[in-house]
Amino acid sequence: MKLVDSPVGAQVDDRIYTETYKASPKLSQACMAEDAPIIPSMDTRWKPNVTVAAIIERDGRYLLIEEHTQEGLRLNNPAGHLDPGESPADACAREALEETAHPFTPTALVGIYMSRFQRPATGEDITYLRMAFCGDIGEHQAHLKLDEGIVRTLWMTPEEIRASVQRHRSPLVLQCIEDHLAGQRFPLQVIHTDPAVAALPPLQR
Repeated sequence: MKLVDSPVGAQVDDRIYTETYKASPKLSQACMAEDAPIIPSMDTRWKPNVTVAAIIERDGRYLLIEEHTQEGLRLNNPAGHLDPGESPADACAREALEETAHPFTPTALVGIYMSRFQRPATGEDITYLRMAFCGDIGEHQAHLKLDEGIVRTLWMTPEEIRASVQRHRSPLVLQCIEDHLAGQRFPLQVIHTDPAVAALPPLQR
């Protein structure tokens, strides 16, 4: 490892210096200020959208949702975003209940996936990091309303899902199901959620 002098006087890895400081003259100048922080703000870093998905199978059929999107009606696994203070497994159980009105208990991780979605009309360019879980499903709770935008739930065979790929909200809809059909399973313990995730209060800004 080659060390070089950074604008703040400390020695850093040559590669880090090149990528961080030389690539941004403005950042280099800002770091010269006496009261400037050594580490650039975390808010400037790119981050994927973290989501969870429930891969629910019963008697050879998979539970999907049909939902309104800007591209029209689309099919998806019960899925949604990880919320603050949640473990991925807890988030998956919550999303499954909200979107299908079925209690869901994750028992294994099917896989961790990345996908990218672009909507040129609005300039959106989003990368998703998805954790997909399989597990046990409970009885339908008729008193619960489905999340806004969800039209209905459907139980579909793998063949029906493959035949409807043009209506999938994401390529991951089918990929997660194919991996589940292939027997891909990982213990829940491979994802560790530190207690601080739920215990720490939000910072006051």
